[in-house]
Amino acid sequence: MKTIVAILVLIPFFSFSQSASIVGRWQLVNESSCVDDELGVEDDDMQNLIDDMKGRSNKSPQVIEFKDNSTAKESTKIVSKRKSYNSNSFLYRFDGRGLYFLDKKSRTIIEGFTVEKLKSDSLIISNSTRVCETKIFVRIK
Repeated sequence: MKTIVAILVLIPFFSFSQSASIVGRWQLVNESSCVDDELGVEDDDMQNLIDDMKGRSNKSPQVIEFKDNSTAKESTKIVSKRKSYNSNSFLYRFDGRGLYFLDKKSRTIIEGFTVEKLKSDSLIISNSTRVCETKIFVRIK
């Protein structure tokens, strides 16, 4: 009987300790767009050329920082490239399965993402409206 009680007490502890937090600094390491999927490049030389062109587009690291108070800050435009959205500081809401970026003034949703994978060192999200757009982040210090 004591063993059963001990197991029931420890199960929530272990499941809670396994969950990762989104709070921290994350660097974008890879992103795919719907255009990449539509092209369907089969030639290795063409794929190398596309990868090379993507690598030259942005030399500075793209970093986003999520804080405890539900605010986030990005070094460059990672979340939304819309012209109407022009701030690097915004609010976010994370419910475990969805990550939503909100405008600071109006508190309206700028972008919504589905969290595909969240571990202590990696984060994979895909755009809720365009599933073929995926962003892969790694945690940095």
